[in-house]
Amino acid sequence: MTNRPGALTDQMLATLITRGNIIDSSPDHISPASLDLTVSAEIYKIRGLVLPKVGEPIRDLMPFMETEIADINQPLQCNELYLAKLNESLDLPEHIYGYCNPKSSTGRLDMHVRVLADGVPRYDSITPKGYKGELWVAIAPKSFGVQIHTGTPLTQLRLFTGDTRFSELDLELSMQAGLVWHPSEDKKMLYSDLVTNDQDGTVVLTALVEEGMCGYECIADPAQVVDVANIAHYDPTEFFKPLQIIDGALRLERDKFYILSGAERVKIPPNLASEMVPMDERSGDFRSHYAGFLDPGWGWGADGTGKGRPFTLEVRPFEDLVVRQGQPIAKIRFERLTAEPSEHYDSGVNHNYQSQSGPKLGKQFK
Repeated sequence: MTNRPGALTDQMLATLITRGNIIDSSPDHISPASLDLTVSAEIYKIRGLVLPKVGEPIRDLMPFMETEIADINQPLQCNELYLAKLNESLDLPEHIYGYCNPKSSTGRLDMHVRVLADGVPRYDSITPKGYKGELWVAIAPKSFGVQIHTGTPLTQLRLFTGDTRFSELDLELSMQAGLVWHPSEDKKMLYSDLVTNDQDGTVVLTALVEEGMCGYECIADPAQVVDVANIAHYDPTEFFKPLQIIDGALRLERDKFYILSGAERVKIPPNLASEMVPMDERSGDFRSHYAGFLDPGWGWGADGTGKGRPFTLEVRPFEDLVVRQGQPIAKIRFERLTAEPSEHYDSGVNHNYQSQSGPKLGKQFK
């Protein structure tokens, strides 16, 4: 293992599996800088989530959650809450900690998932360093029913040896090298070109609002069901409709679900990773993403000649919202890796969103 601080890459994740620090996982679940976590057959319908106190196992909380055994072979019902044990458990070295993010395809199905760990009073957190214990995932389909299966990956784990998030100076220098590209012009965006800045080492992205395809609104009936295993199977018009520009703006309704796109194109070098983080509430009362992690090499191209790729956004407003061109809607932060992965996103094969340009529905839709 390296002593260099940062996020672990595929080679190091494979070593942790081999050494027994990541238990009941497989090298097949490794991405360039993350590990897919998969659902087991042990699943419950619950009445509410409870975070553990320090040292408290999740299993001890089941009476508070009023668990009822569910059947993994039956669809998860819309607007119900479930708790499933993950196949993987951890026995991490004392210098390693982690965080989890929903997978992109999970977010595009409007399925809210959060990882719980024994004795950790935070969602999606594998802390402090050296965690040992089981992992669980809370699952809440929000727009329609979802059929999952034993072994379905819904979330991904990232492991770290230290915090290497960007400072403002790091961000300014990296943008000079082409971290963010203009939405419509063939040029890099500089630090001074950002519409707004929260002075925390992050890039604030604006919404794609233009004539033509710039988003989708979910119109599914809650009784409809999507099976996550059925790739390119469903007619998108039965679940989503294209968004229309009205007087130069998108009009989003409270509590509805939308697939939008960031306008700017992001190019992540192989030595960096990126995470979409919550917007400051001063930008409005909405959620702009469910999934948040993008692997190194996103928009890089196989040989570094790429010119970035926009992010897809999963948006749920908590109040009626009017979105115009140039309006801040999401922000991303960057972090260094301990090394370059053996394969980055754009150099790999069979990645679902390598050709993404503008808003893109989940891989289950034609």
